[in-house]
Amino acid sequence: MIENNDLTEIHDLHRYLTIIQNIHVGIVVIDRSYTVKIWNGFMEINSGVTGFKIIGKNLLEYFPDIKSSWLKEKITEAFQLENTVYSSWEQHNEVFNFKNNRPFTGNSEEMYKNFTIIPIKSITGGTDEVCIIIYDVTDEACSKQNLEDANKQLHQLSITDKLTNIYNRGYWEECLKQQFRIFMRTKTPVTLLMFDIDHFKNINDTYGHPAGVQVLKDAGAILKKIVRNSDIAGRYGGEEFGIILLDANREDAYHIAERLRKAIEQHIILFDNLEIKFTISIGLCTLSEVTSSPQEWLIKTDNSLYFSKEHGRNRTTQYGLNDTEETMNIIISKRTQTTNN
Repeated sequence: MIENNDLTEIHDLHRYLTIIQNIHVGIVVIDRSYTVKIWNGFMEINSGVTGFKIIGKNLLEYFPDIKSSWLKEKITEAFQLENTVYSSWEQHNEVFNFKNNRPFTGNSEEMYKNFTIIPIKSITGGTDEVCIIIYDVTDEACSKQNLEDANKQLHQLSITDKLTNIYNRGYWEECLKQQFRIFMRTKTPVTLLMFDIDHFKNINDTYGHPAGVQVLKDAGAILKKIVRNSDIAGRYGGEEFGIILLDANREDAYHIAERLRKAIEQHIILFDNLEIKFTISIGLCTLSEVTSSPQEWLIKTDNSLYFSKEHGRNRTTQYGLNDTEETMNIIISKRTQTTNN
């Protein structure tokens, strides 16, 4: 005959097992030899391994990746310290590769999981087992990633010139200052390239402003194809562009500049059944220790650019190499006066 107390205990045990089996988190209990003691419904559904097959068996036999994983280290830590150990989805790689079973509320095929590993004290006070609790946090992880992606997109928009799809002037100038500081610390070669579209006003006057816009777009597109991924290209203003050529000495920079100049010279724009061709004038200045500031570096490069425009256009001038610096300085001072007037 079963006593009332026994019935109560059986009922309590049945209640606890029902909760463990149906709760929407994974619950796995293992001993020090990784023998599985409890494997609930969540684990059955998402792993495809039933409790009947795995209970009493070694967890590592079913999931060999655990042998060399962060999870094994966390389990060992929980046993040794006899303290609860936590691990979020951001801190680990996958061990149980569960599929996301709520695809309409998340954009990930895989389930993101948080882990809690709880030491289970025995009657004698020792820790012979641990309970691994696995939480499905796919929705939260996807929301955080979506927010991060949105912030990245907003940041990218804030630093990009909408017309040419390269960096805008504000961000590009910050990059210029940063590369100046890096050079002064490392002395790694870096060259500034500035170019200007020749007779751009005539293009607008002859073909109309929409054609001028197309010229700027094509110039930006060609620029992106020619320069290296490491280089930093931006629209400085109007029809003027700047490129910071990283790890580029005078010779390297000249070759890149000439490739760009020739590519644009050979390019033909078809606009309203008309063929439009244009050229650019380029100025280069390889940074040296005698240059005292980013502004001076920019002025020297602009100096070279203006020299190209004053001496035939559609050419590349290197500061202090193609002509004397004194000649360039005289020319730039005249240009400055003209601009101010």
